[in-house]
Amino acid sequence: MQESSHKLTQVDSILYAKWILPVLATDSPTQTQIYHQHALVIKDQKIHAIVPHSDAERYFQAKESVHLSQHLLMPGLINAHAHSAMVLFRGMADDLALMDWLENHIWPNEQRWVNEQFVREGTQLAIAEMLLSGTTCFADMYFFPNIAAEVANECGIRALLHCPIIDVPTNWAKTPDEYLEKAIDLAKHFQKHPRVEIGLGPHAPYTVSDDTFKKVLAAKEQYELKVQIHLHETQFEVDSSLQHHQMRPIARLDQLGFLFEHLQAVHMTALTPEEIDLMSAKKVSIIHCPQSNLKLASGFCPVHALIQKGVTVALGTDGASSNNDLDLFSEMQTAALIAKAVSHQPQAMPAIEAVKMATLQGARALQLHTRIGSLEVGKEADCIAIDFSDLSMFPCYNPVSHLVYSAVRQMVTHVWVQGVPLVKERQFTEHVPLNPETLKYNAQRWYETIRSPHKLESPPKL
Repeated sequence: MQESSHKLTQVDSILYAKWILPVLATDSPTQTQIYHQHALVIKDQKIHAIVPHSDAERYFQAKESVHLSQHLLMPGLINAHAHSAMVLFRGMADDLALMDWLENHIWPNEQRWVNEQFVREGTQLAIAEMLLSGTTCFADMYFFPNIAAEVANECGIRALLHCPIIDVPTNWAKTPDEYLEKAIDLAKHFQKHPRVEIGLGPHAPYTVSDDTFKKVLAAKEQYELKVQIHLHETQFEVDSSLQHHQMRPIARLDQLGFLFEHLQAVHMTALTPEEIDLMSAKKVSIIHCPQSNLKLASGFCPVHALIQKGVTVALGTDGASSNNDLDLFSEMQTAALIAKAVSHQPQAMPAIEAVKMATLQGARALQLHTRIGSLEVGKEADCIAIDFSDLSMFPCYNPVSHLVYSAVRQMVTHVWVQGVPLVKERQFTEHVPLNPETLKYNAQRWYETIRSPHKLESPPKL
């Protein structure tokens, strides 16, 4: 009996993988959905289907088919907090306490060197590093966000850029009102952009006055902008607030009405049980930056306790000047290990929860979870492929465990954003206008300039 013929559905791409990890909200350590020998079908920038290999061949015809016989396909990683252009300060001032690092090294160098060219070339270098390590979306807070937005648009990556708001003058703006005006204008310009979004970034309670917080809140409500802030980064910050405001930073923000649903609070160490309950009640999202916090000895975010209270916790790298990289694979592993040690419970952060923090929970924190963060039909096709053929990945009892405890960023081979291939076989595609040699040349030139500012002759050669 002859099999009836099928009319093949025309699609853009079919990605055939050994495993597909969709990262679903219902996933748990004991029951995690993972597809073996399945294909992800992309049509019109979105996930059209996830089907067995045989069904993909039977029902679909693609402009491009990619065979990933030893790979795991998963959602693109989401870096929920970074200062991208600061990659040009990588390693400049290591092994220092936060305020010494900021006041005596970072802020003076920012005042001297940060301009549009610095941000353009630094953001290009950062995006290159992120894309090659599987990050398809990042949230940023840095000066000249207009330039960072241009670079993100050119490179095809997804970005939420929080314009810095601070009470001190910088090269970007001189007054809080000027910061806000520039942020609002930029937000209007990118209002309908499919990948680049503009938000507000009041720096921290110790650099932003009550009056400025009120203005940020008014702008947030009027223009429906997302907000990210550094909060409770260290015990020193808490103690200083008690001295100057007679209350803890969280209490001060609560009094100002600045704790609201979807506020992105970065770092969040030195929390009391009552503050954890308040974060849950206010539906504030937490951005955990474990490696930066460790390196600056800033303290530990009580991730396990927050998750138990239903708080959304995402992952960020912070800037490469305090990390010193933009690698979410190492952040996943560090987050999982710290959570276990801090809570004295080995079950506190299972591998799948660490993966969720870098994907679906990151999307929730940035209010993008209806579009990205998991591989589900109808969502935009932001995904990455990880090569499991390395010796260090054998034997493989549990692919999710290997993602967190064994995989490294160099195992990322392919990257797609909105179904567009940005990385193939560890190389940028024609859709990404970045040349690694040029990026290294520019970074080396900045190093030589900053290291020896009196020598401003021709740029050095690699």
